[in-house]
Amino acid sequence: MIIVYHQNNKIVEVDFCEENILFSEKSIACNLFQIAEKYPQELIIWCRLDLKSNLNTNKFDEIFHHKKITASYNVSVDSLMSEIIGYVDESLFLNIKKDINYPTWMMSGDVGGIHAEVLNTLNNKIKVDVNFDFFLHSMAKLASLAGLFCYSEPLLIKDVLKNKGKHKRNNFLTFRFVKQHYKTRWTFLLFLNVLLYEKKIFFLPFLYSIWFKKRKLDGDLLDKIKVQSTKKTIDKKTIDIIIPTIGRKKYLYDILKDLSNQTLLPENVIIVEQNSDLNSSSELDYLVNENWLFNIKHTFTKQTGACNARNLALKEVESEWIFMADDDIRIANDFLEKALGLIENEGAEQITFGCYELNYPEYKKEKQKIQWDNFGSGCSVVKANNIKAIFYNTSFEFGYGEDSDFGAQLRNSGFDIIYAPKPEIIHLKAPIGGFRTKPILAWQQDKIQPKPSPTVMLYKILNLKQQQLNGYQTVLFFKFYKEQNIKNPIKYFLNFRKQWKVSLFWAKKLKQ
Repeated sequence: MIIVYHQNNKIVEVDFCEENILFSEKSIACNLFQIAEKYPQELIIWCRLDLKSNLNTNKFDEIFHHKKITASYNVSVDSLMSEIIGYVDESLFLNIKKDINYPTWMMSGDVGGIHAEVLNTLNNKIKVDVNFDFFLHSMAKLASLAGLFCYSEPLLIKDVLKNKGKHKRNNFLTFRFVKQHYKTRWTFLLFLNVLLYEKKIFFLPFLYSIWFKKRKLDGDLLDKIKVQSTKKTIDKKTIDIIIPTIGRKKYLYDILKDLSNQTLLPENVIIVEQNSDLNSSSELDYLVNENWLFNIKHTFTKQTGACNARNLALKEVESEWIFMADDDIRIANDFLEKALGLIENEGAEQITFGCYELNYPEYKKEKQKIQWDNFGSGCSVVKANNIKAIFYNTSFEFGYGEDSDFGAQLRNSGFDIIYAPKPEIIHLKAPIGGFRTKPILAWQQDKIQPKPSPTVMLYKILNLKQQQLNGYQTVLFFKFYKEQNIKNPIKYFLNFRKQWKVSLFWAKKLKQ
């Protein structure tokens, strides 16, 4: 392990037990690349000189449990990026919870670390910046899409509350960052949003950003770095399956047969069957008429809704792991074994797997394991202990957003979610069950229909910053214009504003 101490954007000391390491007057980032080239098997730590006594070296093995992890911690109350970045980026990675391990590309030069092998792979692929924080932001933003896992990690430092400082937020760097890491139109949208919502004209930062070229990395760049986590995530290697179902008797039977043929059998398959007909009874006769190689826990309820059904199923879980499935998917015979093998290899505790329709074009499929800011309720394996205090918010029932909200709850509890393209799940997209009744939502009778859907709005007001919500409003305004019938732009604007207010009204009612 090599520790690089810096002050005023210059390296002042390098700590390495084997020998003295010479460093130059060049930028911190440039020195890191040079050190990595000379010591390709070392973990490289950077730390502000005034935080030297607070460095928590005892936790480094736990934090950097495989080579594709970079982590940092910002002891300041502010970030290098101005909060206006929220007008452009709607992901949860911006909303860092500083007291827990949290996935983010917003890295800090205060304290952090990265493996030399990653730096050597990125060398000459990412432009070196004099501003160390900007370099780290850029590297993490680009490399995270190529499979680098990036975290804000408070365990890097001890007594962190004693070291709070304050960054001077830089609108020039924020505009430049947007120009170099997002599509060009986002630079114009950022300028527009600041004008609309903050009544400010950032003409000089906007003009400054125009001259910078977009940065990008090949998605498979980090593939040659082999991952083998030292973190022990699996103990008992037991798994339960939860499946909410309604009116899909044949499809459910097929996935149960797939589970019967697994090379690693589940302990329990927890099925919550729904039918709103008060005179109905279960149609799943094969659950008792056939012999199954696992225990089946079957609940029949007259209350429909996927959120309620999954909450009922979660209460029945007994195993170490949970495969959260749908009733219209198919999996290969070694899916569960490969899924837990991947979890063990990556040191992960939540993975959403690639879930595609039959004959889905191969070139459109994701190729890389990445940190994901979403969650798939019908295609994910999660550690049971991590979700004991987490349930699906039934305010989302019959709408959209419950998956994303569940994922946000996981991250806010300190548990990351990885997306893995393989092992793959086939999603049959079965027709809606024959006895389903379409729910009548409270706002359907309103003269002014909400836009967006109140459940979508609910997710956003629960989990996003105000700038992100405002940025979404602007994008929705432009996108929706071509899909609706009002072509007079003034009338459209007035109507859209009314629809937005109605959506906010119902979202706040749902929140209550």
